[in-house]
Amino acid sequence: MGGPLIGVSTYLESRARWGVWELEAALLPAGYPRLVQRAGGLAAMLPPDDPAHAAATVARLDGVVVAGGPDVDPARYDAERSPRTGAPAPERDAWELALIHAALASGTPLLGICRGMQLLNVALGGTLVQHIEGHVKDVGCFGHHEVSPVPGTLYAGVVPESCAVPTYHHQAVDRLGEGLLASAHAVDGTVEAIELPGSAWVLGVQWHPEMGEDLRVMRALVRAAS
Repeated sequence: MGGPLIGVSTYLESRARWGVWELEAALLPAGYPRLVQRAGGLAAMLPPDDPAHAAATVARLDGVVVAGGPDVDPARYDAERSPRTGAPAPERDAWELALIHAALASGTPLLGICRGMQLLNVALGGTLVQHIEGHVKDVGCFGHHEVSPVPGTLYAGVVPESCAVPTYHHQAVDRLGEGLLASAHAVDGTVEAIELPGSAWVLGVQWHPEMGEDLRVMRALVRAAS
């Protein structure tokens, strides 16, 4: 028998190339399903869909991962767009926010990764810093920095020590959404993990565990989904 079924949200790109083809594609970096699989889960891709279908989709899953990707549209948190903010991805914003709300409503274990953590914050009424320095090594190149857990949190129970994590982001959590708790920070004070105490298993991490070897965060999601 396989492990719990973990749905992972995907990109929707107007043009992608493989073999002889250049077509619109729903795609996901292979690190995400491999991380789920290595942690003992079964991975399913969740391309953008009608937000009205989110609850029915989540009902068929044991856990949900909202993956990294483009910047969240500042209109989602009532902010003016900064010149440093990337082009909006309205289909992903709408679908992934609906997935988050459906997971929270149903008590389905939920992990947000990078953009996914930011969307979790926005879904609960929080805001984002639209540009920070020092968390992107080079364009298209992941860097590493230290992240320290907040004692007594869900995240600290999973990863109790400070450790270096793969990172690539230029936006970050600003005002926390309702009920959310910051559970890890970078050396510069950037919020690196958030969670929702008193709920089912809900965690967001600002870094990219799919680009590293540490399976603990994904294993914790898979355990909760089991």
